[in-house]
Amino acid sequence: MDDPAPLAFSALVLGLSGQLVREIHARVVQQGFDDLRPAHGFAFVRISWGGATTADLAEHLGVTKQAAAQSVEELVRKGYVVRRPHPHDARARLLELTETGWAATRAADRAARDAVAPWRETLGEARFGELVADLVRIAPRGLGPGPGPGSGPGPGSEPRPGSAPGPARPV
Repeated sequence: MDDPAPLAFSALVLGLSGQLVREIHARVVQQGFDDLRPAHGFAFVRISWGGATTADLAEHLGVTKQAAAQSVEELVRKGYVVRRPHPHDARARLLELTETGWAATRAADRAARDAVAPWRETLGEARFGELVADLVRIAPRGLGPGPGPGSGPGPGSEPRPGSAPGPARPV
């Protein structure tokens, strides 16, 4: 008979992930960013690292360039993202968060911190830190707080335009 543990573990991780996304999104909406969807937060992650083009965003999100372009257009229209000329490719545009985009990112950081506070309380600081370290170790490159696992400032950093980006969260 097959071992049911992997399926149960997968269901648990997926359930917690979905719950976390919903909680973060609800808290971001409460902070005044009611025109964002959770998918926008995943776009903010890649854009906040700097140097992102629409093609980079498409790869990060696992969508077509056309789908990424639609998301970018929506975020530009809403005032969260601007397009700048690419210094090395006249055909490409670099995407940057506006001050409003950075404010949404900071709101998502606060929301994420608040959403995992019960986990931290249940596990205690040491075990929670171990859990985070373990997740960083097993996560594919690009799912961590910056361009690579463990890079960038930690949770609670207050990014601002032109500074080193902090971790973005689903909004």
